Amino acid sequence: MIAQRYEDLEAWQLADELRREVLALTETGPASRDFKFRDQIRDAVSSAARNIAEGFGRYHPPDFARFMQYSLSSTMETQDLLTDGIERRYFTEQTTNPARDLAKRSLQVSKGLIRYLKSCRNRRSKRPRASA
Repeated sequence: MIAQRYEDLEAWQLADELRREVLALTETGPASRDFKFRDQIRDAVSSAARNIAEGFGRYHPPDFARFMQYSLSSTMETQDLLTDGIERRYFTEQTTNPARDLAKRSLQVSKGLIRYLKSCRNRRSKRPRASA
């Protein structure tokens, strides 16, 4: 199936679900009062979904793959910030399990999409050139 909208992509759907999970985690409790931490984790998780949407809008596999790499980085930053939140006692292992599971799934799906996008580029570059 060809995605018509970025919202059709499983990678974006997982990133969006992760975003909603992190927003809920930081809505109340100690993390909500540490504005710098709260804003940093919210920015990281939001960046993952935004980069998928922006890359999709490029309509060119190499550009899209580059934005998917940015999305991976933001998801990994989110994972680190979840760990940091546990160490700061803002969250518990149990409360972050859904977000950490979503991040792991998001990374797997995103890596698969990157492999696909890179294969599109490789197929194009292996085409024989038309002779004059």
